Amino acid sequence: MSRREILEAWRSHLAEGRRRSPHTVRAYVATADRLLEEVGAVDWRTLARLDAAALRNQLARRRADGIGNVSAARELSALKGFISFARAQAGEADTAPPRMRGPRIKKGLPRPVTPDDAVNLAVAVEEDASVEWIGARDRAVLLLLYGAGLRIAEALSLTGGDFPLSEVMVVTGKGGKQRAVPLLPIVREGVADYVAKCPWPPMRGEPLFRGARGGALSQGMIQKAMARARISLGLPPSATPHALRHSFATHLLGAGADLRSLQELLGHASLGSTQIYTKVDAATLLDVYRNAHPREQ
Repeated sequence: MSRREILEAWRSHLAEGRRRSPHTVRAYVATADRLLEEVGAVDWRTLARLDAAALRNQLARRRADGIGNVSAARELSALKGFISFARAQAGEADTAPPRMRGPRIKKGLPRPVTPDDAVNLAVAVEEDASVEWIGARDRAVLLLLYGAGLRIAEALSLTGGDFPLSEVMVVTGKGGKQRAVPLLPIVREGVADYVAKCPWPPMRGEPLFRGARGGALSQGMIQKAMARARISLGLPPSATPHALRHSFATHLLGAGADLRSLQELLGHASLGSTQIYTKVDAATLLDVYRNAHPREQ
């Protein structure tokens, strides 16, 4: 049996048997592909014999690539599922995967969430949804919060007339203040994926993000979806939709964005609001000061 045939069987099981999202299918197949490359197995019986030590070694190699705890936990889940599937294909009576405890996820109060956690949250809300288009919808909303720094109310106020999204979107925020927000390709593609799957086509004057019955999507539904994803990923209660906007600001400032530009992106009326909101660590602020102050040149 070829490696391609094994991966195709696994992909079909995930997509058709388990009805997993396309994003999950791609990730889980990639995980299986890495394992096959490492162990050189091309038959189900060899894969079925892999034990916890083999999984532990594979996870260690992925750790060396720089993945964090949450990503490692997801990787282990994919590996266990693949081995369980292999054991079923090999005709074994016991298809349970090797027993192995996942990485410990720190139960602190991180603010903001890490970039990996932000991406994992967007994927998790999609996987958790019972209907494919609703999963795509929830993922698209979270991408707008983290990828563009929108308030949840601003994301849900978009209408069909705003689609398709361009590279720069004009957002109307608090007090009717408008601002231009650049949109990353992954954000635009996420929204386009949702629109393609949504039962209701985008119409000018109608909400872009729809509830299950076609009405305007409420903030509460996104908050509940993210709460479920947060729990499944072991993240603290502080990982809310608003925390994604907070993370957008903090990560940009930490990467060197200046406060004035960030103020415009967030739509804050005053610079003081931006400074309080981002709460960048003192070391980063000190670096910015030293690089910008005339006496430090």
